[in-house]
Amino acid sequence: MTESTPTTAAQQMFGEIAPKLADLSDNLLFGDIWERPQLSKRDRSLITCAAIVAMGKTDQMNTHFPRAIRNGVTQEELVEMITHMAFYAGWPSAVTAALRAKDIFGKKPE
Repeated sequence: MTESTPTTAAQQMFGEIAPKLADLSDNLLFGDIWERPQLSKRDRSLITCAAIVAMGKTDQMNTHFPRAIRNGVTQEELVEMITHMAFYAGWPSAVTAALRAKDIFGKKPE
């Protein structure tokens, strides 16, 4: 990358080790798929977060839960989605997601 080229999150996270994956993330996933008008970014975020919970991809929650909030999904809606997913994706996936959400949202342990 040149000094004048903006560095994207994908480029920063894994561009050095997987430049094509970073390019696809930037240009295809976030440049095309996320910009399609058939679903709002809010809806895409909620769907993405549900898929991440279902697959148990907790590291991805660090990126996609805050993105969902920026796209208009509330913390309460994310927690409700996690609760709903317990019955479709499994109890352990939902509990793990709830614990990660607690960390992401900055809630103090009780």
